[in-house]
Amino acid sequence: MFSFTQPRENILQYSPWFLLKNNQITEIKIKGGQRHGNGVVAQLDSITDRDLAATLLGSEILIRREQLPNPDAGEYYWTDLIGLEVETESGVKLGKVDHLLETGANDVLVVVDDTTERLIPFLQQHTVLNVDLQLGKILVDWDPDF
Repeated sequence: MFSFTQPRENILQYSPWFLLKNNQITEIKIKGGQRHGNGVVAQLDSITDRDLAATLLGSEILIRREQLPNPDAGEYYWTDLIGLEVETESGVKLGKVDHLLETGANDVLVVVDDTTERLIPFLQQHTVLNVDLQLGKILVDWDPDF
């Protein structure tokens, strides 16, 4: 499987998983696993053969929010940033965070309004000046025409 956790094998620390496939969610417990190349292999409770395991291909792994540690000050889970309003220091509204991209160098906010999609590097203290989860806003130093 592919995991967004850092390091990748940390996904094995969260049990149970909720596997989402074809709009159906299945709860499953983790028995064990390890890193394997760029991915992770896991042994799942009640999955006893390859054919049964094959039915899970393409599933999205979900966990409960309560399973995650609280982020440190200045750290955010991507899911907390999605949907936040983004505006410039001068008050120009750029849209809402639709999703984020991982580029290797830094994460990138994909900000969308009715007509424009902007890619804004998530560089705190540089392009991202403030994230206020309570107000649902991100203040950025960004040219609205870019």
